[in-house]
Amino acid sequence: MTQTQTSETSRSPELHLVQEALGGLRQELFHDAFAYRPLPRMDVDSGPTRFLPRRIRVYTGFLPHAFVAFWAVIVFALGYDRIYYGFGAAALVATCVPAAIVLLTLVRPVLAFWASLGAAPFIGYIAGFDGGWPWSAACLVAHLVILVVVAARTRPRTAVWMWLVTAGYCLFTEMFLGRGRSSDSIPLLFVAALALLTVSMFQVRRQATREVTAQQTVTAQEISKRTVLEERTTIARELHDVVAHHMSVVAIQAEAAPYRVENPPPELEQAFLTIRENAVAALTELRRILGVVRAEDYEAPDAPQPTLGDLDSLVRNVTEAGLVVEKTVTGAVRELPQGVELSAYRIVQEALSNVLRHAPGAAAKVEVSYVLGGLGLRVANGPARGLVKPSPGAGHGITGMRERVTMLGGEMTAEVTADGGYEVAAFIPVSRDEVREEAGE
Repeated sequence: MTQTQTSETSRSPELHLVQEALGGLRQELFHDAFAYRPLPRMDVDSGPTRFLPRRIRVYTGFLPHAFVAFWAVIVFALGYDRIYYGFGAAALVATCVPAAIVLLTLVRPVLAFWASLGAAPFIGYIAGFDGGWPWSAACLVAHLVILVVVAARTRPRTAVWMWLVTAGYCLFTEMFLGRGRSSDSIPLLFVAALALLTVSMFQVRRQATREVTAQQTVTAQEISKRTVLEERTTIARELHDVVAHHMSVVAIQAEAAPYRVENPPPELEQAFLTIRENAVAALTELRRILGVVRAEDYEAPDAPQPTLGDLDSLVRNVTEAGLVVEKTVTGAVRELPQGVELSAYRIVQEALSNVLRHAPGAAAKVEVSYVLGGLGLRVANGPARGLVKPSPGAGHGITGMRERVTMLGGEMTAEVTADGGYEVAAFIPVSRDEVREEAGE
């Protein structure tokens, strides 16, 4: 029972909060307190300083250093004015130590904070209690300056911890080290709170500006990368749709040519074999390159490309390669938007190329249907026949066709038929307004 209670107590939220608070105090004011952190120069290319002449702007980067040095001189003057013991060693210490601690913030800010707290009672004693205990006038001003400088050089959480430590320090010195003297702790804490709050607000605003700038930079980089990917996708698609088609025709014709000649000489057979091997090698290399440069979900821009009116020449081209094609057009033929015409032509071209590569010897049917709501496409073929072996595919052709149809808001299916062939069917919606706009009405 005791062990259970101890375990529950160790896991209580209150203890967890205390542990986190002490961990934050250790991280902000004890970890690397002696670290060497020189004050960097101010950015002169932003803010009001960017309007200054170049010769002057170079030196304005040292304004933070000049600010600290100015207040070090003020602290030195206050210490010197309040000393009544002449120019002995005590007067020298009471005058120079607070100013030196202020200058220490230029290289070791957290150490300067602890040095200011540690030196305050000794300087107050040497100065003859010229101010409220434990702060002499020089130490009070020096500590305020140190709080502001350290808070500006660190984080808002550090400012909170410095104020809390200073408050605890004031309470401890008044209760246990006081000598019946008046105290300036309350005014110090009040002014310090206002100063630290102001510095923290500027820090939060500066951090927010940096985050927004970083986000904008990342967004610009993403846009740049997206543009590059879009260009690479355009290249990949056009390479596959155009180059792969013609190379497939060359390979099929080269392989089928020897069978069309009775008793061809060995030299002719070897020449056609070399042509086919080179064409297949080019297709393999093209697929490898496409696998590198192809991106996903890219909407290709419209460009002056073949249209449905060029299907007859496409059919003649593949017919010469040995593919039997039956073309059927139904509905009222009309001019469609350029993007629809281009995508429809590329889909038919790619489908016929696939028949040449993957189903040599099979007959193909091409159906183009002009319907009221858009355009229907269907390319079907039977199973492969003959002595020519089918070429393996990587699937880029089907992917490209789907991308084109999806880009235009249509639907597409690509599947094996019951007789072992293959069928590609697509529907691309076209509204009446688009048709009228394309016709220039």
